[in-house]
Amino acid sequence: QVQLVESGGGTVQPGESLRLSCVVSGFTLGYYAIGYFRQAPGKEREGVACIMTNNGYATYAEPVKGRFTISRDNAKNTVWLQMDSLAPEDTAVYYCAADCTRVTPTYWGKGTLVNVSS
Repeated sequence: QVQLVESGGGTVQPGESLRLSCVVSGFTLGYYAIGYFRQAPGKEREGVACIMTNNGYATYAEPVKGRFTISRDNAKNTVWLQMDSLAPEDTAVYYCAADCTRVTPTYWGKGTLVNVSS
């Protein structure tokens, strides 16, 4: 059974940091580009970051460049999203997704809420 389980969300103040984790099971993480998407209230879901299978090359959405860093450990079946200098506009449900280079990724987690508020 394929599972992607996100954790690490919460409520923080502007300027603070959070680290999201995504632990996968039921498929071989090393075969997939994997990343994070987010959906803010009343907005469409958008891609945040996507990291390729082997060489660690990653792409980022323009609003998060320089603030967010994605990393992976295939042996631990885990992907992380380090989010620094968080701003209220980063408030959203963050989803982990495998095959993130596709328009519609193949596998999805259920999401974790990130709330940035003073």
